[in-house]
Amino acid sequence: MTASPLVPVPIPDRVAVLIGSCMPEHVLCAEIEADRAARLLHCLRGPLDAADRAERERTLSVLARANKVLAAHNPRLMVLPE
Repeated sequence: MTASPLVPVPIPDRVAVLIGSCMPEHVLCAEIEADRAARLLHCLRGPLDAADRAERERTLSVLARANKVLAAHNPRLMVLPE
């Protein structure tokens, strides 16, 4: 039986380190940036004032730039905003 792709399955830290050691450093940095930006976008929902809208736009640009690097390496690595 296979796990559903919609249900995240935690992986041990040693396995994550092993997977990360097989990827170029710039791709790992882009993945971290994209994940951080997606989490921040989750917090910037709803009615926003001007400063929060500016922060949301900046975060979207960070996510887009990181996704561009990830997509060049492997399109399935892209992080979507939640």
